[in-house]
Amino acid sequence: MLEGAKSMGAGAATIASAGAAIGIGNVLSSSIHSVARNPSLAKQLFGYAILGFALTEAIASFAPMMAFLISFVFQVL
Repeated sequence: MLEGAKSMGAGAATIASAGAAIGIGNVLSSSIHSVARNPSLAKQLFGYAILGFALTEAIASFAPMMAFLISFVFQVL
């Protein structure tokens, strides 16, 4: 029973990958819209887009780490 709960927890932890993909899409979409509205700020907006992409990708890197922790580190008593 506990093994099944670990598998469900690891699967739930990987759902964050879908959220990160949506977040990256939102960051890039907003960047494109911002540059289309004000092209003179393209360089500054590119820096903000890279920062948003990096922060979103950092959250995405925690999902597999949590899945591996749940699956392999927590031992069944």
